[in-house]
Amino acid sequence: LFPPFRDDQDCNRRWSGAAGGVVAMHRRNVANCGSRSGHTSLMSKRIAIVEDEQAIRENYAAAFRREGYSVEMYEARKPAMDAFESRLPDLVVIDINLKDEIEGGFDLCRELRSRSPDLPIIFLTARDSEFDAVSGLRLGADDYLTKDISLPHQMARVAALFRRLEAMQQPHGDESRLRRGDLEIDLDRMTVRWKDEPVGLTLTEFWMIHALARYPGHVKNRQQLMDAAQAVLDDNTITSHIKRIRRKFVAIDPDFDAIETVYGMGYRWLTEDR
Repeated sequence: LFPPFRDDQDCNRRWSGAAGGVVAMHRRNVANCGSRSGHTSLMSKRIAIVEDEQAIRENYAAAFRREGYSVEMYEARKPAMDAFESRLPDLVVIDINLKDEIEGGFDLCRELRSRSPDLPIIFLTARDSEFDAVSGLRLGADDYLTKDISLPHQMARVAALFRRLEAMQQPHGDESRLRRGDLEIDLDRMTVRWKDEPVGLTLTEFWMIHALARYPGHVKNRQQLMDAAQAVLDDNTITSHIKRIRRKFVAIDPDFDAIETVYGMGYRWLTEDR
């Protein structure tokens, strides 16, 4: 889509076109992000960008580097997975359409999630339909963003995911284990078990379960679940996460019914003596 520029005149001409306008918007956003102070701790964080449009891929990379992250770039699913075989990044940003694979990003998400239940995964795509967003979240993505999002907002979402991961990795003393009947949550190991069977949850799902199970019987509204997950999610996204969580528990225990929907209010973890 963006072949090499022949000369400066060709560059100026094409940046003024429609495609150039899209990438120019990204360039302006990069400039607006600016450099941040106090980001030395992020230097060890490695972000992989899987995006088939070179100009947009490089502008995302520039924005992340200005925030202090290390960045790896891939234009298609296969080279990304080949690289991930030896070492997974700390976070992956994925487009859905990758070269000749119309849904290559979905396939990549599925493969990554099967390898690591807690790897932060963000979809960043031009596809803005609710069906695509729900599909991405059902595959295990932690967030689904469209390309019209500003880069400062995008950087904030990424930072929030890393904060949640770091919070999960901190020792929690006497509160490191939470037991509610057949449920066991280990905050130190970032694991959830139901009837002694492991439940593979994403970061967002982990914190939602923790928020619900910490106070059984108490209704948690959508804002409280967002706060617990340190994420900005709309109602449909939260509903999709809850459905995914239920399916994962039901796969272990077909009689699972510990999460109750309180219509018009939110959700709650049911007590054992209900």
